[in-house]
Amino acid sequence: MPYTKEITLPEGYTFRRLEKSDYNNNYRETLQVLTTVGEISESKFNDLFENWNALPNIFHPHVITNEQGKVVATGMLFVEKKLIHECASLGHIEDISVAKSEQGKKLGYSMIVGLTKVAQQQECYKVVLDCSPHNVGFYEKCGYGNGGNNMYIKF
Repeated sequence: MPYTKEITLPEGYTFRRLEKSDYNNNYRETLQVLTTVGEISESKFNDLFENWNALPNIFHPHVITNEQGKVVATGMLFVEKKLIHECASLGHIEDISVAKSEQGKKLGYSMIVGLTKVAQQQECYKVVLDCSPHNVGFYEKCGYGNGGNNMYIKF
């Protein structure tokens, strides 16, 4: 079944793959809205960026930039190759974050829609994501259904 939702960005905003120059373009600050990022040197960021780029069919870090080119939303699609479903691919959406100053512009919605379309292009048989109970309604608006419980252990 095709995913028919559309990205709806404000004029001048862009949905695109993360670039190395985004280290100095508000990427880390936008991600800090979601969770702790910590001290990440430019060298450490560049190493991680190169790792992601070396595996372009697995890691799909994306950003939304505003009319000045500043990163205002982030998201990651991770594509896992499975043995089940005839060696199909499963998409995992992670790290959705929108700068506080940009919230209310449907950028989170556009990030989810954009990453879901990337997953479709990567021929994923499904896409999963984890969210807090208070975010379930948001993801339902993006076309996602509640698929169960999230279990974890922290180290």
